[in-house]
Amino acid sequence: MANFLDIISGDKPVLVDFYATWCGPCQTMMPILDKVKQELGERAKIIKIDVDKNQALAAKYQVRGVPTLMLFKEGKQLWRQSGVVQADALVSLLQSS
Repeated sequence: MANFLDIISGDKPVLVDFYATWCGPCQTMMPILDKVKQELGERAKIIKIDVDKNQALAAKYQVRGVPTLMLFKEGKQLWRQSGVVQADALVSLLQSS
């Protein structure tokens, strides 16, 4: 958990994908997140958190459904949405953060 807090406390925007391996929509998000990463490069971080392996973290952030995407910057949560989000929406969100 300390590592997670270190990661989201930086001055770069961090997109966190809370997912599960058994979740169909989570599989749909994988190539979308890859595309976002390719477009943004080092300007943002994208990390994936498996809710089954990180139940305490998922509970702390009240993740009830997967995928749940959250955007953090300097330790503050700026945005949150559950379900599949398209790449262009994520890119513009991260660029404006």
